[in-house]
Amino acid sequence: MSGTVSYHAGLSAEDQVSRRYVRDGHTILSRRWRGKAGEIDLVAEKDGTVIFIEVKKSRSHARAAERLSQRQLHRIYRSAEDFIGHLPAGANTDCRVDVALLDHHGEIDILPNVLCA
Repeated sequence: MSGTVSYHAGLSAEDQVSRRYVRDGHTILSRRWRGKAGEIDLVAEKDGTVIFIEVKKSRSHARAAERLSQRQLHRIYRSAEDFIGHLPAGANTDCRVDVALLDHHGEIDILPNVLCA
Protein backbone atom coordinates (compact mmCIF):
# COMPACT_ATOMS: atom_id res chain seq x y z
CA MET A 1 0.00 0.00 0.00
CA SER A 2 1.44 3.37 -0.94
CA GLY A 3 2.00 6.08 1.65
CA THR A 4 -0.86 8.23 0.37
CA VAL A 5 -3.30 5.32 0.30
CA SER A 6 -2.24 4.23 3.82
CA TYR A 7 -2.63 7.78 5.10
CA HIS A 8 -6.17 8.09 3.73
CA ALA A 9 -7.10 4.58 4.93
CA GLY A 10 -5.93 5.61 8.40
CA LEU A 11 -8.01 8.79 8.32
CA SER A 12 -11.05 6.82 7.19
CA ALA A 13 -10.58 4.28 10.00
CA GLU A 14 -10.21 7.06 12.55
CA ASP A 15 -13.38 8.74 11.21
CA GLN A 16 -15.34 5.50 11.63
CA VAL A 17 -14.09 4.97 15.17
CA SER A 18 -14.71 8.63 16.04
CA ARG A 19 -18.33 8.34 14.88
CA ARG A 20 -18.77 5.19 16.99
CA TYR A 21 -17.51 6.92 20.15
CA VAL A 22 -19.71 9.97 19.47
CA ARG A 23 -22.71 7.68 18.94
CA ASP A 24 -21.92 6.12 22.33
CA GLY A 25 -22.07 9.56 24.01
CA HIS A 26 -18.40 10.59 23.98
CA THR A 27 -17.01 13.97 23.01
CA ILE A 28 -13.96 13.93 20.74
CA LEU A 29 -11.35 16.22 22.28
CA SER A 30 -8.61 15.74 19.70
CA ARG A 31 -7.68 13.87 16.55
CA ARG A 32 -4.09 12.91 15.81
CA TRP A 33 -2.86 14.75 18.90
CA ARG A 34 0.90 15.04 18.88
CA GLY A 35 2.93 15.35 22.04
CA LYS A 36 6.61 14.97 22.84
CA ALA A 37 6.42 11.15 22.84
CA GLY A 38 4.34 10.77 19.69
CA GLU A 39 0.85 10.81 18.28
CA ILE A 40 -2.45 9.60 19.70
CA ASP A 41 -5.07 8.79 17.06
CA LEU A 42 -8.10 10.00 19.02
CA VAL A 43 -8.74 11.52 22.43
CA ALA A 44 -12.31 11.36 23.71
CA GLU A 45 -14.12 12.17 26.95
CA LYS A 46 -17.25 10.84 28.62
CA ASP A 47 -18.49 11.44 32.14
CA GLY A 48 -15.17 12.96 33.22
CA THR A 49 -13.00 10.11 31.89
CA VAL A 50 -10.48 10.90 29.16
CA ILE A 51 -9.98 8.04 26.69
CA PHE A 52 -6.89 7.74 24.52
CA ILE A 53 -7.72 5.65 21.46
CA GLU A 54 -5.30 3.78 19.20
CA VAL A 55 -6.93 2.73 15.91
CA LYS A 56 -5.72 -0.39 14.09
CA LYS A 57 -7.14 -1.60 10.77
CA SER A 58 -6.46 -4.86 8.96
CA ARG A 59 -8.26 -7.70 7.17
CA SER A 60 -9.47 -9.10 10.50
CA HIS A 61 -9.66 -7.95 14.09
CA ALA A 62 -7.01 -10.53 15.04
CA ARG A 63 -4.59 -9.22 12.41
CA ALA A 64 -5.27 -5.64 13.50
CA ALA A 65 -4.52 -6.58 17.12
CA GLU A 66 -1.26 -8.24 16.05
CA ARG A 67 -0.13 -4.88 14.66
CA LEU A 68 -0.11 -3.33 18.14
CA SER A 69 3.33 -3.63 19.71
CA GLN A 70 4.52 -3.14 23.28
CA ARG A 71 6.62 -0.26 21.98
CA GLN A 72 3.49 1.44 20.62
CA LEU A 73 1.63 0.93 23.89
CA HIS A 74 4.55 2.50 25.76
CA ARG A 75 4.53 5.47 23.35
CA ILE A 76 0.77 5.89 23.80
CA TYR A 77 1.14 5.80 27.58
CA ARG A 78 3.87 8.47 27.53
CA SER A 79 1.84 10.62 25.13
CA ALA A 80 -1.25 10.25 27.35
CA GLU A 81 0.81 11.41 30.35
CA ASP A 82 1.85 14.45 28.32
CA PHE A 83 -1.78 15.18 27.34
CA ILE A 84 -3.19 14.94 30.88
CA GLY A 85 -0.34 17.09 32.13
CA HIS A 86 -2.03 19.97 30.31
CA LEU A 87 -5.44 19.37 31.92
CA PRO A 88 -6.60 21.17 35.09
CA ALA A 89 -6.59 17.98 37.21
CA GLY A 90 -3.27 16.82 35.74
CA ALA A 91 -2.25 13.36 36.98
CA ASN A 92 -5.51 13.13 38.93
CA THR A 93 -7.46 12.95 35.65
CA ASP A 94 -9.49 9.75 35.30
CA CYS A 95 -8.29 8.19 32.05
CA ARG A 96 -7.79 4.97 30.12
CA VAL A 97 -6.38 3.69 26.83
CA ASP A 98 -8.65 1.86 24.37
CA VAL A 99 -7.67 0.08 21.17
CA ALA A 100 -10.20 0.14 18.34
CA LEU A 101 -9.81 -2.69 15.82
CA LEU A 102 -11.35 -2.45 12.36
CA ASP A 103 -11.68 -5.30 9.89
CA HIS A 104 -12.08 -5.07 6.11
CA HIS A 105 -15.89 -5.06 6.51
CA GLY A 106 -15.73 -1.91 8.63
CA GLU A 107 -16.74 -3.76 11.78
CA ILE A 108 -15.29 -2.16 14.92
CA ASP A 109 -14.19 -4.05 18.03
CA ILE A 110 -13.17 -1.83 20.94
CA LEU A 111 -10.77 -3.19 23.55
CA PRO A 112 -11.29 -0.89 26.56
CA ASN A 113 -8.58 -0.07 29.08
CA VAL A 114 -5.86 -2.14 27.42
CA LEU A 115 -3.12 -1.03 29.79
CA CYS A 116 -4.99 -2.66 32.66
CA ALA A 117 -6.15 -5.74 30.73
